[in-house]
Amino acid sequence: MALKILRNDNTFTLEGQIDATTASSFQTHFNITLNTLENLTIDINKVTQIDAKGMNAFKVIYNNAKSWDKPFVIVGLGCKDIYEELLSIA
Repeated sequence: MALKILRNDNTFTLEGQIDATTASSFQTHFNITLNTLENLTIDINKVTQIDAKGMNAFKVIYNNAKSWDKPFVIVGLGCKDIYEELLSIA
């Protein structure tokens, strides 16, 4: 299933799966986006699946946000699990 990204200001709503087929383009898109915005919020409420490659993409975006000193927020159902995973690598 394709990943759909909808934007409302600095909040991006994701619909679909973040998996082996979409993780690379997801990561590239949001690294570029993070570089151009002051802050970034990703709403995962409509994401149906995140596999290991998808989680790795979140880790790369998170690490870039930290190194670039940019606020990065994940909201929606399942965000706590992602934050716990991200904090375990910090």
